[in-house]
Amino acid sequence: MLAKELPGIITETLPGPKAKAIIDRRAAAVPSAVKCVYPVVISRGEGAMLEDVDGNRFLDWIGGVGVLNIGYSQPEVVEAVKAQAERYFHGMFNIVTHEGYVSLAEKLASIVPVKGDKKRTFLANSGAEANENAVKIARGYTKRPNIIVFSGAFHGRTMLTMTMTSKKAYATGMGPFPDGIYRARFPYYYRDPAGLPEEARVEYYMESLKTVFEEASPAHLTAAIVVEPLQGEGGFIPAPIEWVKAVRQLCDEHGILLIADEVQSGFCRTGKMFACEHWAEEGIQPDILATAKSIAGGVPLSAVVAREEIMENIPGGTIGGTYGGNALACAAALKVIEVMERDNLAERSAAIGKVVMEQVTSWQKEFPIIGDVRGMGGMVGIEFVKDPITKEPDAPFVNALVQEAAKRGLMIENAGTFGNVIRFLAPLVMTDEQLDAGLAIFKESIKALL
Repeated sequence: MLAKELPGIITETLPGPKAKAIIDRRAAAVPSAVKCVYPVVISRGEGAMLEDVDGNRFLDWIGGVGVLNIGYSQPEVVEAVKAQAERYFHGMFNIVTHEGYVSLAEKLASIVPVKGDKKRTFLANSGAEANENAVKIARGYTKRPNIIVFSGAFHGRTMLTMTMTSKKAYATGMGPFPDGIYRARFPYYYRDPAGLPEEARVEYYMESLKTVFEEASPAHLTAAIVVEPLQGEGGFIPAPIEWVKAVRQLCDEHGILLIADEVQSGFCRTGKMFACEHWAEEGIQPDILATAKSIAGGVPLSAVVAREEIMENIPGGTIGGTYGGNALACAAALKVIEVMERDNLAERSAAIGKVVMEQVTSWQKEFPIIGDVRGMGGMVGIEFVKDPITKEPDAPFVNALVQEAAKRGLMIENAGTFGNVIRFLAPLVMTDEQLDAGLAIFKESIKALL
């Protein structure tokens, strides 16, 4: 059973001959801008493992970039999608009501930690769509034009969300961009300005936010502030709770909505069903939450949840879409949530994350190239630097590490503003034996490159 097996490379080279033939076909048929650096062509996947067309087995610590928290081919989800497919694939929700959409909307309203007692849910297809619609909902409700985002942010690749995204390598040659998007500094404590005292951190980063009010978007023209509770592409940087408190207070003072982008951090990834539950423990909730990725176990789906007051003040016709809340996706999502709650995958995430954090942190003396280890639950970032004092990013090492680990049967991915972070996004159904094997390969790969 593939789900219980360990990594194993059986071909003399990677990619193997069958995989290379398909990768060559890909190179001729698909735009090269859609990049893939991995020498892998998947044949099947179960749990946290995938097998390629040549029979090589890989432990997947990427999980479709956070899509497979519940693992590949979860049998109950497969059956739920099959059962729905036998009835109908699709019924556009603007044309016919289908119960799956309604049931999922109700379920998400009951578990998503946003402000308000009565909540409503809108379903779309992707994380970018969820974020873009969250912005439209905020603008529609507040009647204000502007949005504030942060350094290191990634929110998608639509025109609006490319503008919201900090790293402009994701938007090369795509301008002109929409107006009304302004940026403040995200509290990346590992890279604080030299000499900044710890006790002055929150004030420093809040001043950056207030400067936006003075120089770009006055508070009374700002509809929302969009925050990732734990930045994804930016380098797996948790938003410090003391800073989140200050942002929430600022929003309340000025009638600004706080949007949480939980596209990557939702669905048990951080040791809670949603990362904002960590905020809720401190009495903080966002006004709007956008989520996607692991919501449906790999079937395209996303969601935006907010209190009724907000959702019921959006101009008619401004949100919607042909495939949003597709019947197959809703069936998958309902089963995914059921399994996650029943099998305590949030607790499993916390346990996995604890092991990874402790082990990798213990390697720092042996490998000074590991500059920082951080995260929440099973969402862990490992930042590599050329020197632990100067903290100069070492992206070339990380790029080589990705390839070295793949040769040994472990799939890992980089992240970060400087491309020098390895992000841990393994399926939460990974076995203890697989976790140990993956950590061993990870350490061996670092040693080999050093």
